[in-house]
Formats: sequence, C-alpha cells, structure tokens
Amino acid sequence: MTTLSLPSNRLAQYWALTKPRVTQLAVFCAVIGMFLATPDLPDWRVVVAATVGIWLLAGAAFAVNCLVEKEIDSRMARTARRATAQGEITVPQTLVFSGVIGGMGMWILYTMVNPLTMWLTFITFVGYAVVYTIILKPATPQNIVIGGLSGAMPPALGWAAVANDVPMQAWLLVLIIFVWTPPHFWALAMYRRDDYARSGLPMLPITHGLEFTRFHIWLYTIALFATTMLPYAVHMSGLIYLVSAIILGLIFLWYAWRIYKHYDDVLARKTFTFSIIYLSLLFAALLIDHYIKL
Repeated sequence: MTTLSLPSNRLAQYWALTKPRVTQLAVFCAVIGMFLATPDLPDWRVVVAATVGIWLLAGAAFAVNCLVEKEIDSRMARTARRATAQGEITVPQTLVFSGVIGGMGMWILYTMVNPLTMWLTFITFVGYAVVYTIILKPATPQNIVIGGLSGAMPPALGWAAVANDVPMQAWLLVLIIFVWTPPHFWALAMYRRDDYARSGLPMLPITHGLEFTRFHIWLYTIALFATTMLPYAVHMSGLIYLVSAIILGLIFLWYAWRIYKHYDDVLARKTFTFSIIYLSLLFAALLIDHYIKL
C-alpha cells in the first residue's frame, strides 16, 4: 500500500507546483480570448492545442516561482507545505520539471498553433518567472502593479492563437485584468499580512499600512469599473455584457467601499473570493454577449 501511494503523492506535489487554481483562471481567460477572436466558432483543434500549451507554460512559470520563493514560502503558513519549501522536491528536480513542461508547451504552441502565440506566451513566462518573481516582488511594494501585466496576458495569448494577431480589442481584455489585479491581490495581502510580514516581502499593507492599502483598493476598483465599460464603448460588446459589467462592478465597488470604511479580515477574505468570481463572470458575460447580441 505504501509503495503504491508514494508515486501518487509525488505526482500531487508536482501538480501543486503549477498552482492549478491560479492556472485555471488564467487559462479560462485565454479560452475566452480564443472565442472572441472570431465571429464564428474557432477551430476546436487550435483551441485544445492552445489551451494545453498555455497551461503547460503557465505551470512552468509557477513552478519556477515556487523554486525562487522556497525560503519565503517556508516562513508563511499559507505556503509552508509546498514541496519546494519543505525540501521534498529539490532545486534540480524543479528546474527539470519546469523545463520539460515549459518546453512541451512551447513545442505545442509553435507546431500546432502559431509562432506568435508561442513567443507571446514565452515572453509572459519570462515576465512572471523572472521579471516579477526575481526582480520586482522583493524590490518594491508596487510589485503586483508593475508585474501584473504578465498575469493579464492570457486573453491576448488566446486571441493570438486563433487570429494570429493581437488587435486593440485583445489589449482591452488585458487592461481589464491588469487593473483588476491590485484590488484582488491586496485584499489577500491584507488578511494575510502577518504571513507577509514574516516573509520579508515588501507588500503594500506591510510597507504603507492598512489604511493606505484600503484607499488604493477603493481607487483601483473605481478605475476597474470604468475600464470594464470600454468594450461596450468601442462596440466590441453589447447590452448583455454592459448590464453584467455594471452589476458586477457595483458589487465590487460595494466590497471595496466597505473595506475602505469598515475594514476587517473576514471582509477582506470575502472581497478576495468575490474578485475571482467577478472576473470569471465578467469574461463569461463577454463570451455570451459575443454570440447573443442585444
């Protein structure tokens, strides 16, 4: 029994290095970009290949992130059980794992999708794994703002996979995620502030305090509400998306206002959870609106 459980446990550890829940949301946004890139249904073979390739490269980037931050992770309750933090998966093993799945992802994108998607996804990998994780995150409390571009790229990657181009509409989707990222992540950082204080990372609630962070969450949420109106303003979407964006945006603003005026950790956790639901529903509304115009 023990012999059979060990490979399964090790497989689960490698799977966890790819941060599957974060990867799922990123790939979901990429898939939405694929469908929005064409007035008809995209070629299912391209959708499958692009989804797998983007997923593999995203997982490789997250594995590198776990490797670089293994000492930091070991000091945080939220991440201390990661295999890299506990030393159960070594540095060479993590590098090989990241290299293999990342290389597979690049090969799939290059041969089964198109070179543009491969290079854009590789640049995104470098932006997250190197520029954000190694350079920005330990250097500035604005790390999540500056480095947020890498995390915002999936819709452009999906669009490029189908259209072999990245027009203005795709960059609007990137902009939405870029502006969404700070209030989403800072809500987490506030209720996990003790963890981040132990980590030594210069996160905004630690360096500038809760009041400053709460105010900036409110400001970014206002900016996000305005940004989500742009697809309708440029006639990229119709009334289904507009109504959805207004309702979801007002709920997010309500959360952000409550955080700004009457903060507590439970509210911050609820805001973080809602922010994930918000982005998923917003992009789902874009997809529905794309095929059902009102």
